[in-house]
Amino acid sequence: MSKKHTFQTEINQLLDLMIHSLYSHKEIFLRELISNASDALDKLNYLTLTDEKLKDLNFDPRIELSFDEKKKTLSIEDNGIGMNEKELTDNLGTIAKSGTKSFLSSLSGDKKKDSALIGQFGVGFYSAFMVADKVIVQSKKAGEDKAYAWVSDGKGEYEISVCKKDTQGTQITLYLKEEDANFASKWEIENIVKKYSEHIPFPIYLNYTQTNFEGEGEDKKEIKEDKKDRINTAKAIWKVSKNDLKDDDYKEFYKSFAHDNSEPMKWIHTKVEGTLEYSTLFFIPQVAPFDLYRVDYKSGVKLYVKRVFITDDDKELLPQYLRFIKGVIDSEDLPLNVSREILQQNKILANIRSASTKKILGEIQNITQDKEAYEKFYTQFGKVLKEGLYGDYENKDKILELLRFHTSTQKDMISLKEYKEKMPKDQKSIYYMIGENLDLLRASPILEKYTQKGYEVLLMADEVDGFVIPGIGEYDKTALKDANASQTLEELGAEKINEETRKSFENLIKSFKEVLGEEVKDITLSNSLNSPVALVGEEQNPMMANLMAQMGQNLPPQKKTMELNIHHPILEKLKDNSDKELLANTAHLLYDSAKLLESGSIQNAKDFANRLNDIILKTL
Repeated sequence: MSKKHTFQTEINQLLDLMIHSLYSHKEIFLRELISNASDALDKLNYLTLTDEKLKDLNFDPRIELSFDEKKKTLSIEDNGIGMNEKELTDNLGTIAKSGTKSFLSSLSGDKKKDSALIGQFGVGFYSAFMVADKVIVQSKKAGEDKAYAWVSDGKGEYEISVCKKDTQGTQITLYLKEEDANFASKWEIENIVKKYSEHIPFPIYLNYTQTNFEGEGEDKKEIKEDKKDRINTAKAIWKVSKNDLKDDDYKEFYKSFAHDNSEPMKWIHTKVEGTLEYSTLFFIPQVAPFDLYRVDYKSGVKLYVKRVFITDDDKELLPQYLRFIKGVIDSEDLPLNVSREILQQNKILANIRSASTKKILGEIQNITQDKEAYEKFYTQFGKVLKEGLYGDYENKDKILELLRFHTSTQKDMISLKEYKEKMPKDQKSIYYMIGENLDLLRASPILEKYTQKGYEVLLMADEVDGFVIPGIGEYDKTALKDANASQTLEELGAEKINEETRKSFENLIKSFKEVLGEEVKDITLSNSLNSPVALVGEEQNPMMANLMAQMGQNLPPQKKTMELNIHHPILEKLKDNSDKELLANTAHLLYDSAKLLESGSIQNAKDFANRLNDIILKTL
């Protein structure tokens, strides 16, 4: 007896999209289904070596494709791990961990671009509905007795019922739409497999019926012969010598492996022999994965032992800041039954991880030779690279060389090396400012003090900056210092203001202190500003403030010293003014305008507007 189920809302949205919108690259549905079959074979292959219940299983891993031109059907069958009733529901009826929500939110409306996202978001199975108006999935889990059939036309519901299936594994049968009947042909299937799935590490067979003719004239007879052809090489490309591979081999393997229609930016293929024996093949994508900044991101690296798949869910195979890397690690030295707990403490894997990290960082360094290419790379992955400064002390110097920064004087981002090369001889430190917004940082009056000296300031507005930059300490024996910090400002040199000038501003400073009270730490004079006032002092870490706010705890506001520009006309005219109301309103307006330049917001906008209106009215 079959059970009817309703698709989860997001799956319905996705199916509607597949059926009605995504027409570009329709052929990738076969790539996705073959890749899923390969994953199922990987999982069973591992279990037959490590699970006592499955060690005696007669397992000859393979993927078989078959088609019927008349019935317009196409089948993809594997003898892998298979699924039971619950797994069919979890994997094909709900979002589970598929990333469907993220997929839907990432759509741009450009059909070609959107269709290219299908595999990347782990929603590959549903691409079947681009070409089929009915899909039947028959599956039997290895080690279990019952088999189940999942049936849907993609219109909101699916049915699951018990079915007959002799062997473990999964068979997916697509009932092709009229306009997509071309996929039920030997030529089309072979072409797609050669293009996308040549390097799937298991044999792919194509079953078909070949029609031959014997005799001539009236004696001519049609003879049908069932054929089975192997249509892929099934080489583990990472084990093949680099000399025997072409660029296209790497590119097509990447597309199939990473479920990405675009070509990789770079690849790093390494084979190590000696005390340790292992092969690695890593790819740097063109575009960041959708889950790059999510806690539940999916690792892009698969671990194999002697070509046997072990896991694709170990986030310790590479440092977290390299989580955008896709690829394979294949060790000859690890035991096949290595557990997750042992993996995390394994010295062999630690050595492979360390060497691989250095190789990847070295390849990223090579990209820096091409400014345009590195700009594209840094736009996608620059923020996440900075995270390495927090935990990867072994490679801290390498990571620092890869970072690029906006500055107070240049349009293009620069490296720390470039910054140092341009430093005036009298400049002893590298100066930086951290904030939430580049435009606000560029507008900061504090920069005027550095500009006057001819010093450049690095401007940092990424969320991670507040955590990692203060901990750098120094670069190439030169200290990195917060340009806002009082101690740093003191190093610029004491501002020479004569006693007569100081006395002329005494009353104004006293009035401002009375008006602003506890809002400021102190009020002093400056002769190195262009703006009327500036707020100086250590910055409150905006990222930490946001984090605390999310936890329901607000950090107390950090008091700063307010500096008054002795050369500014506003203050020149105010110092001899005795209008208390005007002085009070102006003090608040100047303070609030400095806060606006600093953070883009003020506490009481209504008071600010009222004071501004009063002054405008008096002027008029």
